[in-house]
Amino acid sequence: MRVASRAVVALGVALATPAVALAEESAVGPDILIPKMAEFIPALIAFLIILAVLAKLVWPPVLEMMEKRQQKIQSDLDAAERSKLQAAEEAKSYEAKILDAHHEADAIVAKAKKEAEEVRSAVLAKAQREAADIIAKAHGAVDSERHKAMIELSSSVVDLSVEIASKIIGNDLSVEEQRRLAEKYLAEVGKSDGR
Repeated sequence: MRVASRAVVALGVALATPAVALAEESAVGPDILIPKMAEFIPALIAFLIILAVLAKLVWPPVLEMMEKRQQKIQSDLDAAERSKLQAAEEAKSYEAKILDAHHEADAIVAKAKKEAEEVRSAVLAKAQREAADIIAKAHGAVDSERHKAMIELSSSVVDLSVEIASKIIGNDLSVEEQRRLAEKYLAEVGKSDGR
């Protein structure tokens, strides 16, 4: 503080001296641009004192503040660069995950298609088996019905034949003999149809 107060006093003296010198001389013309020694020396001393005070008291904090600012800017730039690199790595990682997800989805779709095809084939095979069973049962039912119809028809034919034979031949044959005769005839006719 003592240096600062001495500097202020010296500055005041230096500033007052040129004003006094200026009051005593009034230059006119080109001499006005050339400094007078009586003004130049006190102004030089005042400038040097101000420079010393600024260099001692003001300049170090300004330099320190500028250094801190430069360090902060550099650290911000470094952090931004690290963030950029990290973001690029994360983007690559996400792209790889997305690609894996696409491959996985394709595999799931292919598997689902394969399973659907297997289920379709199984359902189709089951339906074909059931249709074949139904057809076989239908053929069996038709054969059974045909057999029943043949039996009924042959019974009716036998009765009709017995009746016709009794009318043509008369009552010489017993009903039982006539029935046997008609059944024999029908059996022979049935064998000739089977050939």
